[in-house]
Amino acid sequence: MVRKIAFGVLWLGFIVYAFVFAPPDNPDTFELIKNLSTGQWQGINPLVIALFNLMGIWPMVYSAVLFVDGRGQKIAAWPFAAASFAVGAFALLPYLALREPHPQFTGQKDALIKRLDSRLTGIFLTLTAAILVAYGLIAGDWSNFLQQWQTSRFIHVMSLDFCLLSLLFPTLLKDDMAHRGWENQQFFWLFTALPLFGVLIYLCVRPPILETVTPL
Repeated sequence: MVRKIAFGVLWLGFIVYAFVFAPPDNPDTFELIKNLSTGQWQGINPLVIALFNLMGIWPMVYSAVLFVDGRGQKIAAWPFAAASFAVGAFALLPYLALREPHPQFTGQKDALIKRLDSRLTGIFLTLTAAILVAYGLIAGDWSNFLQQWQTSRFIHVMSLDFCLLSLLFPTLLKDDMAHRGWENQQFFWLFTALPLFGVLIYLCVRPPILETVTPL
């Protein structure tokens, strides 16, 4: 119950902060989002481009564990996973509040879980994230990004959303490792110590999910 309340309070607090205390909305935000989404990146700070695209990587990372975690839960995971592609942690926090710890995967993997459970998916996400981070760090303008972080609600909240997604993932990692019979605490802390790339490495090296066969 304490865990559920904590996630609920965090969710409400994030909403209040985003719409009340964050910097005001910029009139050019819609145009910026449209250009970022359609690849019209000319004139946009590479750090913003990298961050925006990394916010598309995070939902894939979460989906790689949510669809497994959702098996056996009273609530379906897929609506929250799908919504996270648009609103990030705003969509995932309610699921984290409502789910129950569920260390055992039941049944067989369907086609989607097989794809998400594949190490090739983890490798693809890791390489894509590495390219984005390198692009942002090498070509980005940090002073301009800091100015936008202080004056643009979109950039400000997106940055906090990235940080929050990094901090929340360990709440699912322990159960996902248990699903695979991998309960080494040293590895758990290793994967959570490095933001984003720690969990991406986990997706690349984790053992396959342990399926259960229903007796005839």
